[in-house]
Amino acid sequence: MTTDDLKKVLVGAMKGEVSDDVATLKEASRDTSIFTRMPELVVYPEDVNDVSAMIKEISRARSAGADVSLAARSGGTDMTGGPLTTSVVVSFTKHMNHIGEVGTDFAVTEPGVYYRDFEKETLKKNLILPSYPASRSIAAMGGIVANNSGGERTLKYGQTERYVEELDVVLSDGSQTTFKPLTPAELEEKKKLQTLEGDIYRKMDTLVTKNTALIEQHRPKVSKNSAGYGLWRIRDEKTGMFNLAKLICGSQGTLALWTKAKLKLVKPKEHRAMLVVFLYELDILPEIVKRVLLQEPESFESYDDHTFTLAVKFLPGMLSQMGFAKAVRLGIDFIPEAAMVATGGVPKMILMAEFAEDTIEEADKKAAAAKEALVGLHVQAKIEKDEKESEKYWIVRRESFALLRKNVHGLYAAPFIDDFVVPPSSYPEFLPKLNALLDEYKSHFIYTIAGHVGNGNFHIIPLMDLSKEENRQVVLELAPKVYELVISEGGTTTGEHNDGIIRTPYLPMLFGGEMVALFAETKEIFDPLNILNPGKKVGGTFADIKKDMITTVQK
Repeated sequence: MTTDDLKKVLVGAMKGEVSDDVATLKEASRDTSIFTRMPELVVYPEDVNDVSAMIKEISRARSAGADVSLAARSGGTDMTGGPLTTSVVVSFTKHMNHIGEVGTDFAVTEPGVYYRDFEKETLKKNLILPSYPASRSIAAMGGIVANNSGGERTLKYGQTERYVEELDVVLSDGSQTTFKPLTPAELEEKKKLQTLEGDIYRKMDTLVTKNTALIEQHRPKVSKNSAGYGLWRIRDEKTGMFNLAKLICGSQGTLALWTKAKLKLVKPKEHRAMLVVFLYELDILPEIVKRVLLQEPESFESYDDHTFTLAVKFLPGMLSQMGFAKAVRLGIDFIPEAAMVATGGVPKMILMAEFAEDTIEEADKKAAAAKEALVGLHVQAKIEKDEKESEKYWIVRRESFALLRKNVHGLYAAPFIDDFVVPPSSYPEFLPKLNALLDEYKSHFIYTIAGHVGNGNFHIIPLMDLSKEENRQVVLELAPKVYELVISEGGTTTGEHNDGIIRTPYLPMLFGGEMVALFAETKEIFDPLNILNPGKKVGGTFADIKKDMITTVQK
């Protein structure tokens, strides 16, 4: 089947648009990863029936021998190559971008809704989805659910899967259903269906029941994970409820395409106080984390000496973007830190524990208790009671890498070791080994380390010139060394960014052959023709990484 033939078939089956315009295809060929894949078509479904019709036609074409498949796309902020394909891109932001009911503790949304718009509506009832990612201003709900995202508030509130209550989905044969919690009796009724849905329930029930011990054995024992398929989330052992929505969340559009989500929301705390710790020796970091966590911070973030130094270096550029008054205030606010650096040097890490409560008194009390708990560890610490005062640390934490990228020309952000998680107890052993590994390749890139220190989730995004073959080879050489170290400490290769092209080949290293076989079986159960985002989660290779890596510097 030619591209023109497929386009005619899809145009005839759908209300929405089907484009093969060069500019449209080029835009869909990139996300924020280091990869590029040029699709043949971009489809803009108007509604769930369009999605169903499209999948039915692609399924028919695949059954007839055509090499066609699809990948779902929303905001395009994925850092793994998740929405990239050489076949058909399904883009949701143009039409399927409606927010449904916002209730007393939930909201209903389509995948093409940008999070910023979603939050505007939920805040009208003083509610938020607390698992929003750092890219909240540009990310869309489709990717947030598909990747099982989690950001700075994940420490207290957990990842997106905790908030997914129901998902309307289109299965790989084009049929529509809703995945939601089922009682054992309701599950048995579903298993009687003589449809793909019934087949999925029968086989997935058998798979998780037969392999309960294996699944539990290989479940990552860290607080955040988006690697592999979350088979351990399907059945709630306490309640007996069976919920495939928990599996679809984080599956990167490889099992089904979700078209409507019912998400649980929470009421945010109104007042915050921040404890800032300046750490010069890493060996006491686990003890600091342990003591601070006892006071239940909402977030516990960090950035390293590279980040601090580069932020100071490019401070004029940062200030120029803020307006005169704000810039002056921020510059004045940083004077104590500048004096500290002048006398004691740059800290190896700056830790930010933020306490959120209903009253400022409660927030201040928790921050003070956390600071008091550090007495005897001989660390420098201060409390910022005013959110405006703590803003300078958030600016460095959130914006330093963006500033670095703007100021260092000829290099490209290369996320390939950007999201691993290790147990906080491993920090004294792990961090020096990590830095030693990175130093081996320092001639090939510059980098910063920032992350969610409270739950061991670190982000390293080097800046590299990927037009050079030697640097592209570093991606293939360094990543397995880092992941071997991460896994040896009981960690996982990704906490919130997911697998995509960049990490799928490392799943055997992380989970072992038996678990990877269960992932492959899961994929086969849901998508026997392999039309839904093939090569992600299952079947991706190191050859894919090498073949699809960008080779030109992006402007």
